Amino acid sequence: MAAAHYCAVVADQEVVVPQPAKGLVGKGTGFFTGVSFLLRGMGMYARSPRLMLLGLIPALISFVVLVAAFATMLFFVDDVVRWATPFADGWSSSVRESVRVLAMLGIAAVWVVLSMLAFAALTLLIGQPFYEAISKRVEDGLGGVPGEIDVSFWRTLPRSIVDSLRLAAVTAFVGIFIFLFGLIPVIGQIASFVLTGTLGGWVLALELTSVPFERRGLRLRDRRWWLRQHRSMAIGFGAATVVCFLIPFGAILVMPAAVAGATLLSRRVFGQPD
Repeated sequence: MAAAHYCAVVADQEVVVPQPAKGLVGKGTGFFTGVSFLLRGMGMYARSPRLMLLGLIPALISFVVLVAAFATMLFFVDDVVRWATPFADGWSSSVRESVRVLAMLGIAAVWVVLSMLAFAALTLLIGQPFYEAISKRVEDGLGGVPGEIDVSFWRTLPRSIVDSLRLAAVTAFVGIFIFLFGLIPVIGQIASFVLTGTLGGWVLALELTSVPFERRGLRLRDRRWWLRQHRSMAIGFGAATVVCFLIPFGAILVMPAAVAGATLLSRRVFGQPD
């Protein structure tokens, strides 16, 4: 069955991008396949240690910035919770404090998702040359990218910032529902953490695949379309990255590997050797 095609315009050039036939979309993918891409990305520390270690520098800078933001959030979180729950002022102290603790946990869950997205976006922005080199090393080792697009960093910068802000806006909107779920005792807490992992995994997959997708002349709307066809695999990769990011200093150590894994994920999505 012949593949369909559509066009993307990058750097004033029209690029024809193949789409898999409808019956083949999503074939041979799964949650644990996505997880395996992150693990394989970690293997690059052995194959290209110098390049991967350079990728730690922008991750460390972003980590310091977000730790400062987290400390600020902790300082003001009590005031925010009191402002958000005025209806509890007349309740008994035990019930009022229980509700406000749940609200704090809900805020923390939303903050975690937004922080992971902000970390990935900021780190990719600061370390673009390093992560581009890591991703390209993976692609070249697997046969390269036919019709590769070479777009300068300064031309893609405004679009990258806009795409990250759009992802952050959607995440914040969904985060409101996570916060509301967190107000429901027990069941709500479980649901909010599951939603946090799923949403965080999906958003990170979208953000981290930006490097290999840009190389193919594709933008955020294209990433959404392609990854939706392989949703479980994308969430598996993203969820594994979320777990690593939650480990102290894990985000710094895993970020270069996550870029390599996202490149492998992208190649699988496009039906290229991975």
